[in-house]
Amino acid sequence: GGEYGTSATYLSEMASSGRRGFYSSFQYVTLVAGQLVALGVQIILQNVLSEADMISWGWRIPFVIGAIGALSVLWLRRTMDESEQFSKMDSESRENAGTIKALMKHPKAVLTVIGLTLGGTVAFYTYTTYLQKFMVNSVGLDKGVVSWINFCALLVFVVIQPIAGMLSDKIGRRPLLMSFGILGTLLTVPLFLFMKQAHNPVMAFLLMTIGLIIVTGYTSINAIVKAELFPTEIRALGVGLPYGLTVAIFGGTAEFIALWLKSIGHESLFFFYVAGCIAISFIVYWRMGESSKDSYIESELKTDDKDDSIPPNNVSF
Repeated sequence: GGEYGTSATYLSEMASSGRRGFYSSFQYVTLVAGQLVALGVQIILQNVLSEADMISWGWRIPFVIGAIGALSVLWLRRTMDESEQFSKMDSESRENAGTIKALMKHPKAVLTVIGLTLGGTVAFYTYTTYLQKFMVNSVGLDKGVVSWINFCALLVFVVIQPIAGMLSDKIGRRPLLMSFGILGTLLTVPLFLFMKQAHNPVMAFLLMTIGLIIVTGYTSINAIVKAELFPTEIRALGVGLPYGLTVAIFGGTAEFIALWLKSIGHESLFFFYVAGCIAISFIVYWRMGESSKDSYIESELKTDDKDDSIPPNNVSF
């Protein structure tokens, strides 16, 4: 999560033109792969440890694995090359790179990132982390069964991310965002109401998968869409800061709101809350243009290529 802005920027800049949607989709492939590893560890621990051991010390094991992963990332970072866009920045741009002052020159893009993220982050955390608790607490399925349902559904989710990213390179980013906005707004409430009655694990898996397919319209391309809104010098900050704040405020509180509403006997209101957040984002998708056509990334590369083609004044033929 803390690496979102830089990873979205790096993937978007390093990808070749016409393939940026495909390559940037791998951000959520790796993000959800982390969830799959976590679920895999959970499934193993549930089968090896007693519930008392899990509560006492078993829950620490994933944190040890995470610490090892952090060291691996540190090593990877030290061996990475800078992107072409960053390497070609002039000295003035480098001086202002990553500053709030430079970011404030793009208020519309910042607000767009907030609007893009709002519905997507609430939907993502609802259909992944919260849904696991919902299946146990509200549907009444066994914890072990729920872990397997989540694992299989997230595996499908991982596989379709690059497919959707590739599709965005062909038809544009906006159609995918619009499909998420429309379907998420209309189907979130019915999906959860059906899920509440889905005591069959297969039906629960199918309903969760449908929800994740809908969310793919956002997750597969949100990194490239946001990266295309900002120039190189503030791209990572422009993507990361408004995204991080929106995720913390709305995505991070999704479970709290859901469980609080359940505790006061109004759980179904949460379903409407999620649909409402997606509807707000849909308005943003509807009003914004096609980011791939007005991409800062592409325009900067074209400008650089044009400048490179002009010979210096002291060269004669």
